[in-house]
Amino acid sequence: MKNILKKFFVKKKITNQNHLEFEKLKNQPEVKKVFDAISNFSSDSEIRYVGGCIRKILNNEKVDDIDLSTNIRPEETILALKKNQINFFETGIKHGTITAIINQRKFEITSLRKDINTDGRHAEVEFSKNWKEDALRRDFTFNSIYADLDGNLFDPFNGVDDLKNGNIKFIGDANLRIKEDYLRILRYIRFFLNYSNNDHEQNIKKIIKQNIVGIKNLSNERLLDELKKIILSEGFLKLSKDDFSLEILLLVFPQLINIKIFKNLNKYAQKNIFRQDFIFLLSLMIVDNSNNVDYFFYKFNISNEAKKRINFIKNFISQNNDKKFFSENNLWKILYFHGKQHLLDVINFKLYTSKNLDKKLVNLIDMFISKSKPEFPIKAQNLIEEFNLKEGIELGRKLKEIENIWIENNFNISKKQIEKIARN
Repeated sequence: MKNILKKFFVKKKITNQNHLEFEKLKNQPEVKKVFDAISNFSSDSEIRYVGGCIRKILNNEKVDDIDLSTNIRPEETILALKKNQINFFETGIKHGTITAIINQRKFEITSLRKDINTDGRHAEVEFSKNWKEDALRRDFTFNSIYADLDGNLFDPFNGVDDLKNGNIKFIGDANLRIKEDYLRILRYIRFFLNYSNNDHEQNIKKIIKQNIVGIKNLSNERLLDELKKIILSEGFLKLSKDDFSLEILLLVFPQLINIKIFKNLNKYAQKNIFRQDFIFLLSLMIVDNSNNVDYFFYKFNISNEAKKRINFIKNFISQNNDKKFFSENNLWKILYFHGKQHLLDVINFKLYTSKNLDKKLVNLIDMFISKSKPEFPIKAQNLIEEFNLKEGIELGRKLKEIENIWIENNFNISKKQIEKIARN
């Protein structure tokens, strides 16, 4: 049976580099263990790479996660993993997905399926053994490419050619694909920015606008996750030159009020933007002197640490900061009281939002990137032992006074100053 199935996995022409990438994956023990576990489960069991990892290999991108498809049912996948002592958890067993974990690497394994019923965000599925039937439920042609362990491709909708030619094509009826899952509107934008060599098709633009209201059916978690993928993608800066994509993104995320800032970045910001993380880039788009940040926090669930970072930047710009704010002495204080991340955030925010490049800010970034928070050298026990002081409010007051002088004196203090305070 497996030999019969092999005929569907035809060796398409791929570059030597692509072949080498498949070989690298094949030689990774974790990958081989997963493939062997499923392939050896029965005489008919098959497992293939699918979707993003293949797209990235073919486009010479870094593969950061591996999705797999199999023609066995999810409960059989579990049995195969257990038999080979592979840890797993049931990511979404209802929809056929099991996540295998080997040496802290995760592999999402999804059983072949077809969608029976969809409501724009969830799907009722029926498991299948038909690879083409599984491909039909996917969104874009270049996401419906499968490959075996050796890199032999099964490409039922010519996704390889579409990827090569920069064509962002829905599988079948674009209107139906979007109505199955409205997140595909944002996925279209992300893939267009990253892979397209052509203009938007007028019909696709029309269909997306007709369906944009369906976005309200999606969870805010899924929306935020897709926004993160768009912002961190290599094609993100193309957004400022793509009026349609920009329009759609603002319809979904009206809180991104400063998003056009990326159109006129200074040279330093353009060169270093992809070194920044999602939270900082998000802050560039949502922080202003209004309550926009609070509205974003209300709408989307982000971590408390992320909220602290964004609020720190917001407080920074809400003050009428003069040049003294960026004096080394003041920045050292920020490092001491708030930590390196908050310090770098405010310097970078000023740097990235300035039309003209301020080399002093660049030098400050270079200097503080390797610095650590100053450590206050005096402990309460030191004062107790050296000056025969007792624990209590008075000791705390003296210690705080010593710390304040130490901070104001560029994190230095003499023994005489300490003695004067301790004995006073």
